[in-house]
Amino acid sequence: MAIEIFNRYENKYLVKEEIFRRLTDRLVDYMIQDAYSKKDGQYPIYNIYYDTRSNDLIRTSLMKPAYKEKLRVRSYGKPDANAMIYVEIKKKANGIVNKRRTSMKPAEAYGFLNSGELPSIKPYMNPQVLREIEYMLKQNILSPALFLSYERQAYFEDGAHDLRVSFDTNIRTRRTDLWLESGAYGEELLEKGEWLMEIKTAQSIPLWLCRLLSEYKIYPTGFSKYGAEYKRALGRIRRSYVVTPQWSDMIAAEHIDLEKVQYV
Repeated sequence: MAIEIFNRYENKYLVKEEIFRRLTDRLVDYMIQDAYSKKDGQYPIYNIYYDTRSNDLIRTSLMKPAYKEKLRVRSYGKPDANAMIYVEIKKKANGIVNKRRTSMKPAEAYGFLNSGELPSIKPYMNPQVLREIEYMLKQNILSPALFLSYERQAYFEDGAHDLRVSFDTNIRTRRTDLWLESGAYGEELLEKGEWLMEIKTAQSIPLWLCRLLSEYKIYPTGFSKYGAEYKRALGRIRRSYVVTPQWSDMIAAEHIDLEKVQYV
C-alpha cells in the first residue's frame, strides 16, 4: 500500500543561489539525496490546491491559528492515466505538521474530490485517509483553486529519515487550467536564483545543521507557497480595480473569488 504519514516540525528559509550551492556542498558530509533526486539532482512536483470559492482555507491559514488544514493532489512530474498520484490532507496543530496521503490514479482522484463520494477501494489506497478526506469534503464545498509546481532537490539523514532538507526553485503558479496533466507553466513566485529551503524533522534540528545555518546567516521565514501566491493575487486586485463600496468591504475581509474577479 503506497501510503505515507508524516508528523514533524517544518522550518522554512529563503536562500540565494550562491548560498544554496555552498550549503549543498556541505550537506553531503551528513546527508544523502533522496530517491527522487538521485537521477538528475532535481525533480518536478506538481500540486493542485483545493479551496472554497471564497478562499477560506488559505485565508484561515494566513491568520496563523492553532489549527489549520489544506487539501491538495500531488504528482511527481506530469502524470499519465495510469500514474500513481497522491491526495493529501496537510494539517498543522500547535506547530506540528501532520501530512496524510493516499495513492490514487488521476481519474480516481479527480472523481473523488469533485463528487465527494468514496471510490471503490483498491489495494494501493488507504481507506482511513480516504474517509478523512471524505469528511473534509462534507464540511467544506471545495474545488480546484491553484496549480503550483516547483523543482526540488532533497536530502535525508543517512541511516535515518527523521531529518529531511529540501530546496525548491522555479515555483510556478496559475489559477486556470487546473490539471496536473497540463504540465508546469505559470507565473514565477520567487526571484530568479532564489530557493525555498525547508528543514523537516520529528525532533530538534541537529547541532551540526544549526552551525551551518549560523555560518551562512540563514534565518527562518514564515513563507508559504500557497499563501504567498494568494497575497500577491489579492494585492494585484487592490491595485488594479475601481473599487465600489461592496468590493471595498470584500477586499478588506479578503473574501474574494479570485477566479471570478480575474475576468472582471
